Amino acid sequence: MTEAAGIIAAAKPGFRPKVGVILGSGLGPMADDVTDATTLDYRDLPGFPQLSVEGHAGRLSLGKIGETPVAVLQGRAHYYEHGRADAMKVPVRTLHALGCEALILTNAGGSLDPAIGPGSVMMITDHINLVQSSPLYDESGNSRFVDMVGAYDTGLQEHARNAAQSTSLTLHEGVYVWFSGPHFETPAEVRFSRLIGGTAVGMSTVPEVILARQVGMRVAGFSIITNLGAGMSSAPLSHEQTMKVAASGAIDLRRLLNRLIADWVS
Repeated sequence: MTEAAGIIAAAKPGFRPKVGVILGSGLGPMADDVTDATTLDYRDLPGFPQLSVEGHAGRLSLGKIGETPVAVLQGRAHYYEHGRADAMKVPVRTLHALGCEALILTNAGGSLDPAIGPGSVMMITDHINLVQSSPLYDESGNSRFVDMVGAYDTGLQEHARNAAQSTSLTLHEGVYVWFSGPHFETPAEVRFSRLIGGTAVGMSTVPEVILARQVGMRVAGFSIITNLGAGMSSAPLSHEQTMKVAASGAIDLRRLLNRLIADWVS
């Protein structure tokens, strides 16, 4: 058990979350949906990152969504902040140590498909690690050789489709392409990403998927589409625009995740 897990267990004795959630840009308010919540700041948890990106509060909320016990992380560290793919290693392993059997990841992404416009919600069915970096560098032993086939759990995908149908949400699906950032992609990189099978691009999530799969956690991932990829529209790209559209799209994704988690089936 990580040192942080011990602190968390002491803060909420006897609590054992089933589901961990990492909230990306625009989704921080979902932590308000956690009932009977105990909240801790990342600064009080050894090994948790100190965040520098707007929209990532750096807090952990422990409680319930519906009757499902959850651990919700408001914000993540990104590769581009320090050039490290392992920045979320301690938080992910802490969620596992606390008892989380699954991890739900969210992010803001740029669409590679004109039919999936800003404000849409996309479920990630697979990813392309275009950065070609890993959070498992410098580790030893055979556990670092993680099988990434089926990294995004098909059972959770089916539950998400049912939750989307019951909440009248159009849920797109596709492949997420990880770029390092913090700069946005070029039009040529966007064309390349489409050519190799990508549906959306973004600057996060993939390292956390690798970490979760290493310890056997089931994974579900969702992107709020905040823009069309570079060169696909005349709109300029900026983090301000990302935050503005993410906040709007977050309403739908928040509704979907609340239903998915409240109806949780192990």
